[in-house]
Amino acid sequence: MHAVATAALPVFALILVGWLAARKSLMGPSASDVLNRFVVYLSLPALLFRAMSQVTWDQLAHAGYVLSFIGGIAAAFVVALVAHRGKGTPLTDISIEALSNSYANVGFMGIPLCLVVFGQQSLAPAVVATLMTACVLFGASIALIEADQRQGHDIAGTVAKVGGALLRNPLLAAPLLGFAWSATGVPLPESIDRFMVLLGNAASPCALIAIGLFLAQTEAGADGAVVARVVAAKLLVQPAATALLAFGVFSMPPVWAWTAVLLAALPIGTGPFILAQLYGRDARVASRTILLSTLVSVLTISALVAWIEAHGVR
Repeated sequence: MHAVATAALPVFALILVGWLAARKSLMGPSASDVLNRFVVYLSLPALLFRAMSQVTWDQLAHAGYVLSFIGGIAAAFVVALVAHRGKGTPLTDISIEALSNSYANVGFMGIPLCLVVFGQQSLAPAVVATLMTACVLFGASIALIEADQRQGHDIAGTVAKVGGALLRNPLLAAPLLGFAWSATGVPLPESIDRFMVLLGNAASPCALIAIGLFLAQTEAGADGAVVARVVAAKLLVQPAATALLAFGVFSMPPVWAWTAVLLAALPIGTGPFILAQLYGRDARVASRTILLSTLVSVLTISALVAWIEAHGVR
């Protein structure tokens, strides 16, 4: 319970700070958009670049773990595709909902939680999960959105434009550049590393405060059924599918298997909200599912951590 409170409550507290700031008109009506742009174009790219610059091939060499975590993401992602089948919903909106179904708050909540529950031995799998979430899942969602935005063009032209848009997107370019730097084997100069740390550390609080600002400035109009479906997909479908693969299909050390399940069970991160804002879509569902999943996860993660500790997994 202490681990959950330490990791989850500060997330909710930051959202509350943003909500209170908006209610008191402390930051102005454009604060949410400004903070969101700061996160997308400056702070989060710095965080992703630095994380990827420290990754080695050895950390990516656990195929069973990677496939288990990606399989859980895919299962939750498909829920949105099935739910909107035959309804004529724009692919952009489906993609953002599917991202909400499967975008775990791995980097900002998962890593500290894993360190408390499992210790340093869980750091490597947590880093791998962060990369899968930030690069593979986020990249796939952006690719679907960009393809939808460019309907009507020839296939070759669409592929070229989508590829160009992906490469120019700071949330994808930054980790790719970071991994390229890692491949050189040269550590970041201390001054640059410190700069990246300072800038990257602002990503999580600014994004969460931006959500609070947005919640306070919009009407409560999110579809309750959609919100419930997204939260169920994230907190139930994704960890269940991950556990099935980690324990029933692939072989890996217990700590790696339980780390995959614990990370898959995390609440929704800020990625869906950021993309909804970035592409001019209705962000109410994304913002409310983030809040609700965070609140509900206090119970679900508490139960999961109690189960893990009862089985002596350390």
